[in-house]
Amino acid sequence: MLAVVASIVIGPVEISWYEIYAVLDGSLDTSRSLDVLIEIRLPRALSALAIGATLGLSGALTQALFRNPLADPALLGITSGAALAIAIVMVFASVFNELIELSEAIQYWLYPIAAFFGAVFMCHILLLLSRVMSLVSISSLLLCGLALNALASAVIGLCIYVANDQQLRSFTFWTLGTLSGASWSYLWILMISLVVGLITALSLASKLNALAMGDHVAQHLGLELSQIKVVTILCIALLCGACVAVSGVIGFISLIAPQIVRVLFGADHRTVLPISMLTGAVLLIVADTLAKNLVSPTEIPVGIFTSLIGAPYFLYLLNKKNH
Repeated sequence: MLAVVASIVIGPVEISWYEIYAVLDGSLDTSRSLDVLIEIRLPRALSALAIGATLGLSGALTQALFRNPLADPALLGITSGAALAIAIVMVFASVFNELIELSEAIQYWLYPIAAFFGAVFMCHILLLLSRVMSLVSISSLLLCGLALNALASAVIGLCIYVANDQQLRSFTFWTLGTLSGASWSYLWILMISLVVGLITALSLASKLNALAMGDHVAQHLGLELSQIKVVTILCIALLCGACVAVSGVIGFISLIAPQIVRVLFGADHRTVLPISMLTGAVLLIVADTLAKNLVSPTEIPVGIFTSLIGAPYFLYLLNKKNH
């Protein structure tokens, strides 16, 4: 709550505590500060909470699935699938012009829908390849995900190559990760995805605890491994697709949040999953508050800010794991 209040109060436009109290009391009906508070800062703060919680939950699920504290949803290629869908829509937007002109709603939701279905499509390809190639082990799924990730990156590079200057600037800014476009409408996408993902994750928590002891132990306990893997990957796809749709690519929150939770609270996924959500939410809203105020009145894209902090931490974890 302190992080939310700080994110709302601190900014280029000064909003006093009296004005916030007046808004809550109902004595302030209209003002410039009220517009900034209701239309910009409040949806941005709530979106930061939702995106951070979604990233934290998806990271905890990915690390549980791969039984590796260095695993990240991007390794499955799902994030790249969402980014690829956005790249295609941005570069070939002229194909959608007639459709966009029919409805403002279509124009408003085109990118979120494209990103979501891009993530789901990549997840479907991953599951299809795993069945056709009889990929049973987690390491095999990881290698398949890495191959899909490389393929998506190649197609994204091709889209960038044929893009004009305006399209290139738009896509580059989007891939940096930013919350500047947060709104009440986008918040609904995040909340629905987060609620569905949380319910699914909590139903998998005890099974993921068993899976942490190894595939053979889980099978002896009577668990259906293929079903657990399918449901977990689809849940990760839903969460990552929603985040990429709204904010672009924001890295390392999904890696760092579960790490912090395991250090403080242990490895029980019944605890790790929900608290990873809270940790990811706090990390992202603090990072966004710093990113938008350090060089005020301009702002640093929050994806750059999290990468500057997360990359050294990842190297530290890698070095610690190697030793």
